[in-house]
Amino acid sequence: MTHSHPAGSAGPRGPSRAHAPSVLRAAILDLLRLAGPGKSISPSDAARALAGSDEQQWSRLMKPLRTVAVEMAKEGEIEIRRKGKTVDPSGFRGVYRLALPGPQSSPEPGQDTA
Repeated sequence: MTHSHPAGSAGPRGPSRAHAPSVLRAAILDLLRLAGPGKSISPSDAARALAGSDEQQWSRLMKPLRTVAVEMAKEGEIEIRRKGKTVDPSGFRGVYRLALPGPQSSPEPGQDTA
């Protein structure tokens, strides 16, 4: 017998509709717009905005948020930054921040961003 879950409900491993990629994307963009030009946010800011302050709840969103942020950066919607510098969304590691694209945030040509 197959178990199915109604659309939008959380299965044992799947996110609910409230945390679908489109919702994560909207949360990132909303927070970046609120932060203002030239400002960045932590991905955990978006997780907390969606899931509340309970670390067990918002920490579950960190991997899906990273996936969405990488897609958004590849599409040019946002930038992923490490130590204040824009990095390649395909190969960065460690702590990162999210920002709207801006003229001051491009890495120097030939600069190692890893």
